[in-house]
Amino acid sequence: MTARTSRTVVSLAAVVFTAACTSFYEIPIETPIKAKLDVAAFQRVLVAGFLAGGADDVDGNLETTRLLRSQLRTKSQMRVIDADVLPLMDVAGGDRTTDAATPLPNPIKDDKDLTQYEHVFANVGYWKKVGEEFQQPLIVTGTVMFVSRQQTQVQQREAEDFDSLGRRRTVAERRLVERKGFGLTGRFVFIDGRTGATLYSQKFTESILYDSNRQTPALSSYFELMDKLIPSFLATLSSQKVKGSRVLLN
Repeated sequence: MTARTSRTVVSLAAVVFTAACTSFYEIPIETPIKAKLDVAAFQRVLVAGFLAGGADDVDGNLETTRLLRSQLRTKSQMRVIDADVLPLMDVAGGDRTTDAATPLPNPIKDDKDLTQYEHVFANVGYWKKVGEEFQQPLIVTGTVMFVSRQQTQVQQREAEDFDSLGRRRTVAERRLVERKGFGLTGRFVFIDGRTGATLYSQKFTESILYDSNRQTPALSSYFELMDKLIPSFLATLSSQKVKGSRVLLN
């Protein structure tokens, strides 16, 4: 058999195979994702509050606490504890080891300000005391920085034009566009209420930009950004299943 004859046979076989596959089936599949943190020892969870700063339009502490409690009530087997948010800024001011004559920044405006408070998460004695008060739950806390952002971007679009002979053509136009929006950064800190020790820490960063002529309330943007973070937060505490599909030929 020559090489040309061999290629012909292979091509014919491919045509026959394709013709035989006259139908296909889409099979739904679920891919399990194991939780990053083993919470089997905890029956209760306390979303204690957050060190928050940035835009004045949104109280990142209260809004994040409420949102995570709501999500855990419906998507976690642990009992969610209802309690006032903890005064973490006051606690951080009372247990710092730096020069007490230098006041901590209040309010928190940027990441540099926020860093000066983060030692509160290493205060094992404080968190153990909180755990004892609430029957040794898993404690969820952390930082939230919600800030406004502005960025100049290059936007490209296609436009119709005519050359010197009157022929229509499509040309690419580029222009600088001002876009405004918000950014959300911080981290979730998971603390063992039995010992006060940090079990896991998870950083996050999200941002969203809109056309400059679009008026979007800050709180709406905050929830839009949190919607992107919630799946990752929940996956830390419990195993999740990612749904997809696979196509089978018949």
